[in-house]
Amino acid sequence: MKNRDMESPDARSSLRFSRSRSIPTVSAMLLLGLGLAFVELSNAQQAAIGQPLYVLPPGIETRWASPGNPSGAKGSARANTDRKQSPAIPLKAGEQRILAEASGQSGTVRRIWMTVSDRSPKMLRGIRLDFYWEGAPTPAVSAPLGDFFGIGLGETVAFQSTLFSSPEGRSFNSFVPMPFRTGMRMVITNETDTDLMALYYDVDFTVGDKLGPDVMYFHTYFHRENPTKMQHDYEALPTVAGKGRFLGMNLGVIANKSLYAGSWWGEGAVKVYLDGEDQFPALSGTGIEDYIGTAYGMGPFAHSYQGAPIVDNQRMRFAFYRYHVEDPVYFREAIRVTIQQIGIILPNDIQALSGIEGSLYKAGPGLIGFDKRRLAPFQLFEREDDWSSCAYFYLDKPENKLPGPGDVRERVRGL
Repeated sequence: MKNRDMESPDARSSLRFSRSRSIPTVSAMLLLGLGLAFVELSNAQQAAIGQPLYVLPPGIETRWASPGNPSGAKGSARANTDRKQSPAIPLKAGEQRILAEASGQSGTVRRIWMTVSDRSPKMLRGIRLDFYWEGAPTPAVSAPLGDFFGIGLGETVAFQSTLFSSPEGRSFNSFVPMPFRTGMRMVITNETDTDLMALYYDVDFTVGDKLGPDVMYFHTYFHRENPTKMQHDYEALPTVAGKGRFLGMNLGVIANKSLYAGSWWGEGAVKVYLDGEDQFPALSGTGIEDYIGTAYGMGPFAHSYQGAPIVDNQRMRFAFYRYHVEDPVYFREAIRVTIQQIGIILPNDIQALSGIEGSLYKAGPGLIGFDKRRLAPFQLFEREDDWSSCAYFYLDKPENKLPGPGDVRERVRGL
């Protein structure tokens, strides 16, 4: 049957664009009709990514690193040739393993798949991933396993996005392109006090990619603040100097029921400070649910670039994401991303908030308390909750000088 979407002007235009035109650094396209999403990296990458599916790009070879072939080298998957003897590896408490490595050649990590025998919050936050580009002494990527793969709070749930997915809530997939010019090393560390029985993984990458000077390196920043500080914006990405592109973030919130009952916590604006902006950024949103594309609160959904896979109103736990693929956020000098900590009093919250001990402060300069005997609906107030996030960005250098993901005990506390 003919695919009608492929006959639309937009679809034909998109396909012609992918074949014949130069595409800006890290821009993205959705191949309509095929349903295949990918992120392009540069004009030079077009030979490997932007070509039609039926073109063989010259000089590029495919590698799969896995427990049966850790090097990914040709003719090395001997452990799997005799009836699948090495599909997984153990990862003891405190142990570190190299997942994939390449040296002396350019390439692009294109897909990472992983699953673990223990998917508890302790493991998903206690196992750390570190990715190094070009032999740098510090990692560009350093994040807990679960948060890196697009889902927060140390939980697993089925979801699908353009960059990350978990088809049935039991595995982890990344499709973010990660280029390197002279080498890469991907490391996993079990920072918990518990042995992991089995780690299964595939790191799918190519070597021989011809990377132009505009190709940038993939980075992450994991952060948790428990609790956030009154009238201090949560810092999802501290100031990073250089040229690059902010790719988005996934976030987790455990709202403080003891202080604010079940009231809505997400009225704060997402603010992106670019290239020397200080007090007043040009990019400022209207609220958390608006930032991820929904409105008037948050229910569970998972779309290509925005979603909320975890919405638990009983326990007041929420995990959600927004990826800037179609709406790029570029920076040429520096970037910083923050989120205001502000809630709202809705009509159904008045009775519960009036009976809770402690002060409730109006949103705005200074700390001005409400008279709880006279609470009115639709007033904004300052909050302190448990926030965590993993931000993703490309940078023109292989190191970012950001803090690591912090002590494992603090990462898993209260999950």
